[in-house]
Amino acid sequence: MSIKTGLVNGVATIEIARPEKKNALTMAMYEEMAAALKAAGENPTVRAVLFAGQPGIFTSGNDLEDFMQRPPQGMDSPVFRFMKALLDCEKPVVVAVTGAAIGIGTTMLLHCDLVYVADNARLAMPFVSLGLVPEYASSLLVPALMGPRKAAEKLLLGDPFTAEEAVECGIANAVLPADEVLPHARRVAERFSSLPPSAVKQSKQLMKRWTGEQVMGALAAEAEVFGKALRSPEAREAFQAFFEKRKPDFSKF
Repeated sequence: MSIKTGLVNGVATIEIARPEKKNALTMAMYEEMAAALKAAGENPTVRAVLFAGQPGIFTSGNDLEDFMQRPPQGMDSPVFRFMKALLDCEKPVVVAVTGAAIGIGTTMLLHCDLVYVADNARLAMPFVSLGLVPEYASSLLVPALMGPRKAAEKLLLGDPFTAEEAVECGIANAVLPADEVLPHARRVAERFSSLPPSAVKQSKQLMKRWTGEQVMGALAAEAEVFGKALRSPEAREAFQAFFEKRKPDFSKF
């Protein structure tokens, strides 16, 4: 199992557990995470959801081989079902990030409620370097959080950034030593078991109400452009270079 789930003290845990592949996400894993989020939402004993990776790696993003074999085909593809399930989750979502959080490993954090990052965390959104475009409404939310100049560094140049920067720009709540991140995130998630669930749910709904339509609009617009970019010569060159372990050559485009 590449996705492990559990339920302890009112916290439904979704653990990315594919360390041999740097927790790279396949379409099957997106399906499992979407199902786990749906089950957590429907279970009245669940008060919060906790996402975690493995020690030293949250996720390296999409498994590119699987991604090319099963590219997203519209909004009903597994990756978009996961995105929608996270957006629709009415329970608080807490995340513990250690090590690398690449691509969707970073953009999914924009849609979680409480994010704790290890001092060894490194985040990056290298979509353009793969001949692609930002996803998961990051073209809307990253400039809103960081401002247009910093967003250009992260989304156009794909510059990685540290845990401290993630806190400074509002993507994360706090930086902790790597071995303390998951226990701390779990303690925070368990606090929701002592809070009134309806008040928590309604408060989360209100907090997201005002940006919800904008996020869905950005998600749909990105998906349309992303699908076209995925079939472009630039993306083919980027992916081929990745598989051949060489630097891509975009000089001919």
